[in-house]
Amino acid sequence: MASGLISEEDKQKVRESVDLVALMAERTPMKQKGRDFWCCCPVHNEKTPSCKVDPVTQLWHCFGCGAGGDVFSYLMKTENYTFNEAVKYLADKAHIELHNNVNPTSPDQGDKQRLKDICKETQAFYHTNLMRSTSEGAAKARAYLSKRNLGGSIPKEWNIGYAPGNGQLVRHLQSLHYSAKEMITANVASMGKDGRPHDRFYDRVMFPICDVAGDPIAFGGRIIGDGQPKYLNSNENPLFHKSQVLYGLHKAKASMAQTGVAIVCEGYTDVIALHQAGFTNAVATLGTALTKQHIRILSRHAKHSIVYLFDGDEAGRRAADRALQFIDDTMTPEAGTNQIALSAVTLPDNLDPADFIASRGAAALQDLLKGAKPLLEYGIMRRIERFDLSKAEGRSQAFSSAMEVLAPIKESLLAKDYAIQIAGMTHMREDQALSALAALKPAPTRSEPDTVSLSVNTQATPKAVRFASVSSAEKNRLHFEAEFLRVCAQHPECGVAYAQAIASTNWQDANHECIAESILDTLSIDAQASPARIISSACSQCPDAGGLLTAPFSEIGGSAMATARYLCEELSIGDTERSIAAIRLQLQKPESLSAEEYEQLYAHVVATQKELLERRKRQRAIM
Repeated sequence: MASGLISEEDKQKVRESVDLVALMAERTPMKQKGRDFWCCCPVHNEKTPSCKVDPVTQLWHCFGCGAGGDVFSYLMKTENYTFNEAVKYLADKAHIELHNNVNPTSPDQGDKQRLKDICKETQAFYHTNLMRSTSEGAAKARAYLSKRNLGGSIPKEWNIGYAPGNGQLVRHLQSLHYSAKEMITANVASMGKDGRPHDRFYDRVMFPICDVAGDPIAFGGRIIGDGQPKYLNSNENPLFHKSQVLYGLHKAKASMAQTGVAIVCEGYTDVIALHQAGFTNAVATLGTALTKQHIRILSRHAKHSIVYLFDGDEAGRRAADRALQFIDDTMTPEAGTNQIALSAVTLPDNLDPADFIASRGAAALQDLLKGAKPLLEYGIMRRIERFDLSKAEGRSQAFSSAMEVLAPIKESLLAKDYAIQIAGMTHMREDQALSALAALKPAPTRSEPDTVSLSVNTQATPKAVRFASVSSAEKNRLHFEAEFLRVCAQHPECGVAYAQAIASTNWQDANHECIAESILDTLSIDAQASPARIISSACSQCPDAGGLLTAPFSEIGGSAMATARYLCEELSIGDTERSIAAIRLQLQKPESLSAEEYEQLYAHVVATQKELLERRKRQRAIM
């Protein structure tokens, strides 16, 4: 497909070609109850199914975490796709050709596709050079790979290549009509002092870095022989963000889903060696430590645990120390279904995974991984092992250092358990440990405010709907907004009937306003639009709309239309009350008004208040 936006007709074709139940069943078992199917949520960890899939509407909703949507939002949540990437993936699967729907307000979609195309051509160019070139450099690259046990079918399986340099890549891409600006933005070329583009990588073994769909978006190059830097990665660009990309995830995600476990290591060759040895759930970070974004991405695929496999050298030990930053309340039992099981293990004798497998075998590594410790225990033991416990000073220092690990979870029962264990290992009294725990400075509070549940059915709403401390009245207002949007999305005839109300409501939540505008836009194009199309369009504009719109709503008055009528009136009353409150503030400053203005405003408030009392009385009668 050429650059541009995907037409509505094609989105609908793709949507209708996919059975959401079958697609979700590829990841998790489905159980039918009546008309609906139920499964464990694909977004958060749980043991008891709380996710409902409606085969008629082709919508899903999790009653545990509040996520939901259509088939596109399912892929956006589970595979970290953009909306267009989700459509394209399913279109390829169904052999549907996509066409453009040119929209001048979204010019960057075509630009990103051009960058992806450049990366794809670059990958093919490097791979062809490695496999077919008779140059001395290519021969050395093949010899290096063979020495590292990366020969045979491995280069083809992982699209490994060789960058010859000398402007060969630039000339190749120019012959395909890519501009110097595009090559530089994709970071496969750089601008030379002579004002011309030059190959960014030269005389290096090249490892393509792919997104979760398997499309190349960046490259890592390993120098052949001596030289610095030993490894050179692409810089961040519109396609590639190191904190959100993991090497090998496109190959590892299926195994992660099957085993429930992810293995994280530090290098390309380590990932490949692990996969060749049967550890097909392994990935690597890319020149950066593991990040919170990485953990969130991995948690979507590996539902049980994430094992951080550290090299045995000094760099690996430093990485292990940095990993302690991930200790927080998500690792405690109090986190419930949101608990993240992050464990760690260090390879012995300064070995990396590839060397360990080569010298000791896959079985030895399997045993080592089975012994991985929860990150809390791992961090505590690392702190204690630094000190000489045969001396009183060493025990005191070990106690203080190990207790610091518990600061982020000091209020958890788990912290008290570990504090007692630390006391035993350092020959301290239990009451001393508990006192020291209570005295620890709590971890800094997260910058993200608390999420407020809006559903009367107690289901959580999307995490994007966030605000600071709010009053009960404000919570009710946000609840009514969310319920009204749900009714209009799930019953489009209500959206058509109350389109004016959707347009005129003074939405108090920015996400709600975004969703409302999307619903109006969809219905203005097609008044007969299906709920799936309405929700899909909303998700493309507001990524977290799916969970809000697929949640159930409390029916009032015996029908969806009566419910919409009631909610519409509640929102209108709320807007009127806000307007009256604003006028009252003016009346509190009579010096700013003329006598005539004051009288008019006062009379308006009295009359409107009387009208509001009647409207409230009618609303109570309906309830």
